[in-house]
Amino acid sequence: MEPGKRESWRTTMLLAYQSLGVVYGDLSISPLYVYKSTFADDITHSQTNEEILGVLSFVFWTLTLIPLVKYVSIVLRADDNGEGGTFALYSLICRHANVSLLPNRQVADEELSTYRLEHPPEAAGDRRSRVKDWLEMHRSLKTALLVMVMIGTCMIIGDGVLTPAISVFSAVSGLELSLSKSQHEYAVIPITCAILLFLFALQHYGTHRVGFLFAPIILAWLICMSTLGLYNIFRWNPQVYQALNPVFMLKFLKKTKKSGWMSLGGILLCMTGSEAMFADLGHFSYSSIQLAFTSLVYPALILGYMGQAAFLTQHHDFDSSYQIGFYVSVPEIVRWPVLVLAILASVVGSQAIISGTFSIINQSQSLSCFPRVKVVHTSEKIHGQIYIPEINWLLMILCIAVTVGFRDTKHMGNASGLAVITVMLVTTCLMSLVMVLCWHRPPALALAFLVFFGSIEALYFSASLIKFLDGAWVPIFLALILMAVMFVWHHTTIKKYEYDLNNKVTMEWLLALSDKLGMVRVPGIGLVYTDLTTGVPANFSRFVTNLPAFHRVLVFVCVKSVQVPRVLPAERYLVGRVGPPGHRSYRCIVRYGYRDVHQDVDSFETELVERLATFIRLDALFRSSDVEAGAGSDVDCDPLRERRSSSENALTVVGSNPLRRRISYEYDDSHDGASSVEIRVESPETTGGGTIELVTAPPRVVKKRVRFLVEETSPDVEDKLVLEELHELCEARESGTAFIMGHSHVKAKPGSSLIRRLAIGYGYNFLRRNCRGPDVVLRVPPASLLEVGMVYVL
Repeated sequence: MEPGKRESWRTTMLLAYQSLGVVYGDLSISPLYVYKSTFADDITHSQTNEEILGVLSFVFWTLTLIPLVKYVSIVLRADDNGEGGTFALYSLICRHANVSLLPNRQVADEELSTYRLEHPPEAAGDRRSRVKDWLEMHRSLKTALLVMVMIGTCMIIGDGVLTPAISVFSAVSGLELSLSKSQHEYAVIPITCAILLFLFALQHYGTHRVGFLFAPIILAWLICMSTLGLYNIFRWNPQVYQALNPVFMLKFLKKTKKSGWMSLGGILLCMTGSEAMFADLGHFSYSSIQLAFTSLVYPALILGYMGQAAFLTQHHDFDSSYQIGFYVSVPEIVRWPVLVLAILASVVGSQAIISGTFSIINQSQSLSCFPRVKVVHTSEKIHGQIYIPEINWLLMILCIAVTVGFRDTKHMGNASGLAVITVMLVTTCLMSLVMVLCWHRPPALALAFLVFFGSIEALYFSASLIKFLDGAWVPIFLALILMAVMFVWHHTTIKKYEYDLNNKVTMEWLLALSDKLGMVRVPGIGLVYTDLTTGVPANFSRFVTNLPAFHRVLVFVCVKSVQVPRVLPAERYLVGRVGPPGHRSYRCIVRYGYRDVHQDVDSFETELVERLATFIRLDALFRSSDVEAGAGSDVDCDPLRERRSSSENALTVVGSNPLRRRISYEYDDSHDGASSVEIRVESPETTGGGTIELVTAPPRVVKKRVRFLVEETSPDVEDKLVLEELHELCEARESGTAFIMGHSHVKAKPGSSLIRRLAIGYGYNFLRRNCRGPDVVLRVPPASLLEVGMVYVL
């Protein structure tokens, strides 16, 4: 027990140290610009010191109530299988209440290991939440909930534009004290833009190569800030701690009135980066993030702000407000080393928010809320490190444009503050729903949480919104554009799915059509991609109607996202038959979580053939067991068998299963040339075991041989029909694989409103033409792609 505890403690300490560079970079550098933004225009630093002490009191209680109490003590507990963030809260709510608008949901998804409920319905008792009933009955409320999540997502993306700009600019602005006014105007902006250009240009290399430097940089910065804070406190005003009394906030508001309320837009920047604690929860643990914040980050920030305030209480004669900043309180002898360290810390903080922006866009794309973009995984060892080229360059252009356009901390701070506080308001609203729907807490407690924290954040939100013309318009403008893109894409995707659902055909229709047209089965495997989980999609029926031929082995593949962060590989595949066994048609549903990494086409194709072979054996076992059970007893105690017998198209999870002990895998990487797959099926009918071999050779540099053996079993299971089906699967795999996908064009119904015609006819089609196609996202080789034209009238 003791060694285990010590090891657990060591792990927590290591994760807490590593979290400094990933989670707390943005929050740690906020002292660079909080006082500077607060005293930019609205209030002045007077001889009475009531303003600076009041601002310090606001900063202290804001850091205490929002990051410490709200996030560390409450919000971090609302994890989705260890994952955090806006989509994690939405995923939790969707699993506990039927409020999701995503298509192709299945009951089988609820049996996933990661589909964890905080309190199962049977454990919650007979009491049913009125809030849950209210949400489930009104589709408008479901849409409003999704729109709220979209707003939070858009503001996070906007923060990805604004935070690097204000962080790097504030760090470089330390040159103001060493250069004349005419010089620093021509030095700060170019240096800031050069650093930003360098930062975004390095994104495609990933952070894993230099990530080990992030934590030491932030640790050194926190220690430096704490040391400077202690020095300034003892050097200039040891009594500055009295400002922690909330009475100073009331004195501040009483004296400054409206201008003091407007200055809250600068004060709220002290909690910039608090959301990262929750969003990056999946990379660390609750205890490690809590330990790092309470033991190091929070005290260092408080000392840093107190030190600056102590210095300012004894200094009032400044030429302009730009000198009321971080660097003015740094002793001149160490100003240059602190400047270099601050720039490095700002780069680390900017990197964290850029990576977070990539992650949130990838999650939005998985849940059909964002157009398809190319996602590059920059590390094979570290899960979740991704790079999105299109978004990276767009962020860089916007970031440099904000820097060059505003040229001061005031406007950047107003813009960044509105984005930050909006995300916090969305998190507060979602958390109140999580308390009621997931934790089954009394609605009064959730309402108290919403009112207490929501009123604080609403106060800051109003102070930011009033500065619309002074920079706050930027996140609103970006959010409106992103909201339009996300809503048009999501709405049209849902309508396309409903169109496919209404126009699908049954397998019986396809079989009858085959008899009439004299359908030809050509060698090979045909993978028909569709969003449907039942029936035959309209694009395939259109294909066979015009060209009465399809492959000997036909697989309807549905790649879908589930409202969980990750799906275990053993539970990823649902496989079943479509039509009678002799038709050699199957359905394969491939499930991914919103944080999962999609497979490349080579490994997917190999694994799919393996899963089909396993399913054929499993299906034979189930059929033989059904026969035996029916002959020996009238009672069937196997619920899985009951489900399978009740539906011809029942699906089976193919992964870790009892047959795994009968199936062995051998990988041979010793050959160069082409990738190959070999299947050997041994049978008692032959001497020493019959063998089916399959070798395919697409042009690859490395040859990979995969061999799976189906060992000798009882004759009741290993019959001639199973062997024949496995033979045909092997022969089809040897002949090659074709990927059949729909190439869609969307137009609005006649008589639709102007807005609908613009959104669907022009907006969606523009996005579809200028974004990645499904074949690129699914990594389908162009030489094996067959596209079927489809016109959707929505």
